[in-house]
Formats: sequence, C-alpha cells, structure tokens
Amino acid sequence: MAPPTRSSQGSAQGDSPAWPAISLAEAHARLTAPGAPFETEVREIRGIPTTVWKHAPPTLRDLFLQARARGERTFVVYEDQRVSYAGFARAALAIAHALIADGVRPGDRVAVAMRNLPEWPAAFYGALLTGAIATPLNAWWTGPELQYGLADSGCKVAIVDDERLERLRSHLAECPALLRVHVCRFGADAGNAAMAGDVDPRVVPLERTTGDVMAWDALPDLPLPDVAIDPEDDATLFYTSGTTGKPKGAIGTHRNATTVAFCGGFGPARNFLRRGQPIPEPDPQAPQKATLLSVPFFHVTGCMSVLNGALHAGSKIVLMRRWDALRALALIERERCTVAGGVPTIAWQLVEHPERERFDLSSLESVNYGGAPASPELVRRIVEVFPKSMPGIGWGMTETSATFTSHNAEEYLHRPDSSGPALPIGEMKVVDGRGRALPPGEVGELMVRGANVVRGYWNKPEATASTFVDGWLRTGDIARLDEEGFLYIVDRAKDMLIRGGENIYCIEVESALYEHPAVMDAALVGIPHRTLGEEPGAVVGVKPGASVTEAELQAFVAQRLAAFKVPVRVIVRDATLPRNANGKILKSELRKLFDNGANA
Repeated sequence: MAPPTRSSQGSAQGDSPAWPAISLAEAHARLTAPGAPFETEVREIRGIPTTVWKHAPPTLRDLFLQARARGERTFVVYEDQRVSYAGFARAALAIAHALIADGVRPGDRVAVAMRNLPEWPAAFYGALLTGAIATPLNAWWTGPELQYGLADSGCKVAIVDDERLERLRSHLAECPALLRVHVCRFGADAGNAAMAGDVDPRVVPLERTTGDVMAWDALPDLPLPDVAIDPEDDATLFYTSGTTGKPKGAIGTHRNATTVAFCGGFGPARNFLRRGQPIPEPDPQAPQKATLLSVPFFHVTGCMSVLNGALHAGSKIVLMRRWDALRALALIERERCTVAGGVPTIAWQLVEHPERERFDLSSLESVNYGGAPASPELVRRIVEVFPKSMPGIGWGMTETSATFTSHNAEEYLHRPDSSGPALPIGEMKVVDGRGRALPPGEVGELMVRGANVVRGYWNKPEATASTFVDGWLRTGDIARLDEEGFLYIVDRAKDMLIRGGENIYCIEVESALYEHPAVMDAALVGIPHRTLGEEPGAVVGVKPGASVTEAELQAFVAQRLAAFKVPVRVIVRDATLPRNANGKILKSELRKLFDNGANA
C-alpha cells in the first residue's frame, strides 16, 4: 500500500469527506469478499468452524520463504549493524541445522532468551524450521524465573545472550533436560561475570554456527530441513502470568501466528473505504516501510505483530539496545521510520520530549500502541504533534497471539476511548456471570474466539478447561460492546495491573512480600501513572513487635522478581489490612492511600 499522505489519510480537522462514508459491516464485507485483498473462508479447526484469511501464508515456514525471497533488502538495523533478508535467512537455516545436530526434533521446545538483537529473529525461525516449538522467555526475568520457564516447558535447547547466561549460570544444574545452550555475543563484555569461573560444558558460542552477525550474508545457502509442518501444528509457546502466580505457557499454532502477520494492512484499508476513498495500489518504487521497535520480541506484540508482520510486508525493523526517547527520535530521523510506538508510555515520551522539534520526523505515518490503557488526550496530542501521522490502538493478549481488534485513524479519533472492532477472523461477545450473551452497552466479561486464539496452556489441563470454553476464550477483562461492535474495556476481572505494557499479577508480588519474616498482610494495587498507565504500589501490615522499612521490602522483592514488578511505593502499617465480611482485603480502600502524590 502506498504511504498515506495528509490529503489521502484525512485528519481530525475534516480534510476527508463526511465520516463514515460506509458502515463498518459494509467495509468488512468488501474487504473479505471473493477476490478481495483480505478474502476469508471457513475451515474446521479442532472441530470448530473458523473463519480464516484465505491467502495468508499457511505456516511460518511459508512466511520465512516469502521473506527470504526479498534478498538484499534491509531487514534489521541494530546500532551500526544492518542485516539483509537474505542474511537473516542464511543465519536462521544455519541455526536450524545446528539444532538438528543437537538432537532437536519436531515438537521439541527451543527457548529464545535475549534482548532485542538481530540474532533473536534468526534463533526464533531457526527453531521453527526444525518443526520445534519456539519458546520465547522474558529477558527481564531473574535467574529463577528463567529456570522455571526452561523447566516448565521442558526445553531441549536454549539460545540466549551473555546477559541471560549470567543470570542462568547458577541454575543450569536445575535444567537437566537441556542438551545445549547456545550463547550469542558470548563474552562481548569483557567484564561479564558469565565468563568468570567454570562454564557448563553444554554452553557453546552461537557464533560457531552463524559467524559474526555482520557476515551473515557470506554464510552458505543451506537447504530447508526436511520436516512436515501443518498449519495446525504447535509453533510457539509464549508465557503469560496467571492468577496462581506462576506463568502459564500459551500454545500457539502456525495458523495463529500467520493470521496476525497477515492482518497488518487491514485497518488502514478499512479506513480508506470508510472515508469513501479507493485503496491505493502498492507502489513498488515507494520507500521501504520501517518500524522503530520499542517493545521486546519476547512479547506477542513484538514477535507476532511487528516481526512476523515485517516479514510479510517486507519492511525494516529498527532495534534499540534499550529504550531512550532521545535516541528514538534520532533513529526515526536517520532510518525514516514510518511507524513508532509500542505502549502508551512510549507514545507519550515521543510526543512530549523537549527536544522533539530538533528532528525531522516527517516520515512517521502511524504512532501505534496497546498493552495498557490510553487516555483520549493521547489521541489528540498525536494528531496535534504529528499531523501527517495517525494514532492507532488495539486490544489483544498472549492468548490471542497479539492483535484481535484494530483501531486507527478516523475510527480511533471518533471513538478515542474504544479499542476498536474485532478483525473479520474473530468474534467477540460480552457475557454475564452465567455465560449468557449480553446486549450492546451492557457490561460483563469479554469472550473471544477466532483463528488467532491459541489452543490452550502447556501442561495445564485444568487452566485450559476453565479458560477455553467451547471454542471461546474467557479473557478475564470486563468490557462492553457498542451497536457496531466496537470494544470498550472497563476493568480487569483478574487481579492484575499493567505497567507500561508489562503484566504484573498481584499474587506473585504479594507472595514475595509474604516471604519476609516481618510481613503479616500484603496487598498490591495499581497507582495511576500518566505515561506508564499504572505502577505497582504495596500496602503491608507487619507482625506485632516487628518492623521493616519501605526500602528493605523493595530490596527484598527485587531479589526474587524482575525489576518491573517491584513496588514503587510500599506503605507499612502496624494494623491488619481492611477486609470485607468474607475476609478479602478491600483493595479499593487501599488505593486511596496513594492518592496524595504517590502517582507523580
């Protein structure tokens, strides 16, 4: 699709005809009709008739082959490194053959745990090309958390960077199923503690397989592994926290993943139709689209939406070692990024950065985000600050393989408090406590089903049975739908908060606090934050005669959980926490304790 311009894209100021020219239902019907760009069909999947994209790549291997054909076009930029599509493909195949030599077979799990590096996509696809289940682990996890993910999934091989190796070194003995640990950039930091002392004999440098990332284009063209891969085969295992406090692995199929990869252009196409304009023909001479990736690959957004979406569209992904708003602005200018965002926090920082006007950001066409609540004020600010760009948001979760609703441009401007309608390959309903569907406007639990919904949880039949019901996923979100089918998230049924796009399940942090010998009561609540959405705040009651400080408790939790889960405030009380008649802590009362300056 040709890059939108201000005149073709319209704006909040009324550059386009009266909105909308056609209804949402008619736009969907046109886009999914026989011969249309997003044609759909119905297939039976695990006994359930399911609407699917007719022309989406059947498997992630097909998506890989589609991407490999792009040859020398730039795929990934990381600092001063540039990797072509051909170089990425050669590296992925080299990793695939190394994994097979390690003993990896179809259905085995291969973990990927590293920061956003060019090696991440190569490792992910190297695993997939063997028929294995790629298992991304949260690179922010501590050593014990990483060890849990490896053990729970039963990974046969792990591909990590040297930072993750440092965290895992003392836990590798607890992972007897691991046959090999490939480490990229092994010893890149001379002072890295991972290089000190004895190294587990299972640990080998990934560079022995792939060579220097800068030389990937010189790797030999290896054949595809000769394995059968079906669209309904298991492909990915992404971990999502659960109400038990232990993460659950969501099992996604090849079709789940390619469904999301294929939908990237659907929202913009729908907006062209709804504003009464034809969908532009693709322009082969147009500059390459480029996304500044500010979220991790190990999230479904970074992997399913951005990585796989880029492979499908032939766009460029610009990586950052760590998020820095000033550096992001410079990269948008240098790489002519057309898309930026990730979570509302990122969008706010781009919009409000005091040095923003120093940079040429005219290439931006869209500022997209999701994963956390966003205020209508952010929508208005994006249009004001980036007049050639349009805001976009969506709703999804690990269990929906990322994108489930799509909401951008005029649709978003006219409904800034909505998360948008479902894609045509998905359905939504809101139900009451007995599972009965509620009419538009009524509030209840959101349930969804579709071609991108995973099949269940890894080795957790009870959790699978209670969450996946007759083909429908119980999301745990409290929501309503309007007459046209636009989604409005009202609250979360699960005891969880979201900090800048990162899920924090309260029971996990509370359990860590309860381990402290002075703590008798503990509760975690969300403290509203303008850019992060919310931050974790804890209230604890100490045992009689005991004492503990806020700093001591924060340090105590930091030793057990990832940094983003550590409470930013801890209120210590000598009394027990308020409870209702059933003995449940009244978190609504505790939130009031943080009203005075805690959310600054």
